[in-house]
Amino acid sequence: MSARGEIRFLLNDREVRLSSVGAGDTLLDHLRLEQRLRGTKEGCAEGDCGACTVLVGRRTLDGLKYETVNACIRLLASVDLCHVVTVEYLRDPEGGLHAVQQAMVEHHGSQCGFCTPGIVMSLYALWMEGGCGSVGAVETALQGNLCRCTGYAPIVRAALEAAGRGTVAQDPLVAERESVVAKLLEMDDGARVVVSRGGSTAILPADADDLARVLLEVGNATMVAGSTDVGLWITKHMKDISPAVFIGHLTDLKRIGVTDDALFLGAGVSYSESAAVMAAHFPHLTEFWDRIGGWQVRNMGTIGGNIANGSPIGDTPPVLIALGAELMLRRGSKRRTIALEDFFIDYGKQDRATDEFVESVRIPLQAPGTLNAAYKVSKRRDEDISAVCAAFSLTLDGGSVATARLAFGGMAATPKRAAAAEAALAGRPWTEASVRAAMAAMGEDFTPLSDWRASADYRSKVAANLLLRFFFETAGGETPARLSA
Repeated sequence: MSARGEIRFLLNDREVRLSSVGAGDTLLDHLRLEQRLRGTKEGCAEGDCGACTVLVGRRTLDGLKYETVNACIRLLASVDLCHVVTVEYLRDPEGGLHAVQQAMVEHHGSQCGFCTPGIVMSLYALWMEGGCGSVGAVETALQGNLCRCTGYAPIVRAALEAAGRGTVAQDPLVAERESVVAKLLEMDDGARVVVSRGGSTAILPADADDLARVLLEVGNATMVAGSTDVGLWITKHMKDISPAVFIGHLTDLKRIGVTDDALFLGAGVSYSESAAVMAAHFPHLTEFWDRIGGWQVRNMGTIGGNIANGSPIGDTPPVLIALGAELMLRRGSKRRTIALEDFFIDYGKQDRATDEFVESVRIPLQAPGTLNAAYKVSKRRDEDISAVCAAFSLTLDGGSVATARLAFGGMAATPKRAAAAEAALAGRPWTEASVRAAMAAMGEDFTPLSDWRASADYRSKVAANLLLRFFFETAGGETPARLSA
């Protein structure tokens, strides 16, 4: 198959074409070192602090969608056919400071200034969506931006002030949207892209069928979706990921569908793209979904990637296992279905061949009356990795437990169900005594490890107590299980 030998994208107000691109080249390094756009900073180099935040716009069925991303772990090859916007491009219609920038000045939202460009980009993205008028929305948008100087009060005040300034329709980035879409369409030849630098190769398949062919041709390739995990292999572990096959651009892996009995998510659907449909069909996950990384990570990270990398502390596998999810795996033109809980074999080992990929996830819709919950315990509430993740799905019959699915992350080498605890609940009345018996049985299910996130004893105690919390929240008692702030 013929392939294009360059990536093409728009950077602020001009077109960029690059043929010398390695698999591990980051967008941040390109912006700072090659384009001399130094407003985008490197802070943590792991997608945690947000100092490198930029906007990346990609064509969708609804037009052009801009999202905040972490340029430090966003790989350069992945911005093919995108519009990359840096802080240098922000302005009001007259060419002065944008409303967000001006409000930050007036409310003293910056001291040392290192984190300020990233914060401005996050608030600008929120401003374009009309969301700066709510403290809650502002705080959510800033989950992925860390500031060590001002604290967040003046930054939040600046965001609220910016909400009443300017008109989104007159914003330069909105006004030029049609011309940007036209330029991106002109660049798009629908071809596979193959670029390399110094022997490091990046491949962007033309579609999902081409992805299947590429994996058969290349063999042991590194698949890159959102790069929220792979990016750290590069920046922290100096790992060579070549040849890398990029899949985040494949629209046929971003399909979302609902039938009478299930929700289907393509493996390339991001956390942000799935948030609304997950909240609609599984409302117990609304708050949980907002605690997966920060806004930038949720925009980049994908459901399929979180599953396929096999991490024992991934946020979505326990949740989806509790709901009885299944995977569609594809190798060439052949497909097979597997229960998600059976996909994870051992630490770092999944039931997937090197030339096979996760194509979609099927999540059964819950029967009326099903009791569901999902919990995440981490050192920092926002944008942190789980110490323990727990998800429960339970049905009752006449007050007794008919079915129980109790899934945990961070408790074993893989995401895993608590089989002994489930057995202790089966057929028993849904009472505190039954729950405490199941809590005791968890000792048979898990022997967690101690690490810098949590000790083994802490994990065991928390896991058991989360089941007790689930009971208190669903048993209809008068004592609240949660304390409001």
